[in-house]
Amino acid sequence: MTENRITALLRQDKKLLLAYYMPEFPVAGATLPVLEALQESGADIIELGIPFSDPVGDGPVIQEAAHRSIANGVSLHRLLDIVGRARRGEGCRKITVPILLMGYCNPLIAYGGDCFLTDATEAGVDGLLLPDLPPEEAGEFLERAKAFSMTVVFLISPVTPPERIEMIDGMSTDFSYCLAVNATTGTAKLSEGDTEASVDEYLKRVRRHTKKKFVVGFGIKDRERVEHMWRFADGAVVGTALLQNIASAGTPQEAARLAGEFWRTLR
Repeated sequence: MTENRITALLRQDKKLLLAYYMPEFPVAGATLPVLEALQESGADIIELGIPFSDPVGDGPVIQEAAHRSIANGVSLHRLLDIVGRARRGEGCRKITVPILLMGYCNPLIAYGGDCFLTDATEAGVDGLLLPDLPPEEAGEFLERAKAFSMTVVFLISPVTPPERIEMIDGMSTDFSYCLAVNATTGTAKLSEGDTEASVDEYLKRVRRHTKKKFVVGFGIKDRERVEHMWRFADGAVVGTALLQNIASAGTPQEAARLAGEFWRTLR
């Protein structure tokens, strides 16, 4: 069996920059060109959102992107088809960077767990991040995912106690995802002066209680913030700012151009 791309990447001694993108946003046909632009501009891992009608953990930008994605015809079946085309280089240069799907449990349950894992693996998906999957209830799914060499990522928040951080670290396959603050995606809280010091202390606490690598997201929007997070974490995730920068695009090509231009400002 081919080694999981995320597992291979995390063996490298480098700070990671992860892109979150909602498929077919802002226009139908944008996904493949945007994936190519992000890969060419230095995204280490691409998180693809699974559009859902009630994304409770997301702020208004990603909520709107999800609704636009659904309106543009994206279902979980369609998303896996797009990933497969990206891996084969159909409609874009072949996408070789790791792809992580981020979304909620309902679409996977409706699809069928084992059927989804089979189809996702065949399409070329490397990992899953399901914010509403409690680690305490994830054991059976985690074992099934491991049988498919599928990375499963769990969330750590600023209020997660040390013993739970250690449990999540043990359960996450390759790395964990830290919420920078207790808020929805795209939060402005990270820019507040009194928040920065508390985030730094929180990430230091995570480091003390983890053995695996971890990345941090929510509210990271520019190179200065990325570099600051790299001081404490192994990677930074940028999503809402990327979507905001491509929202005005009227064509797939324009979306790809704007995505690439923005992503290059982060490196």
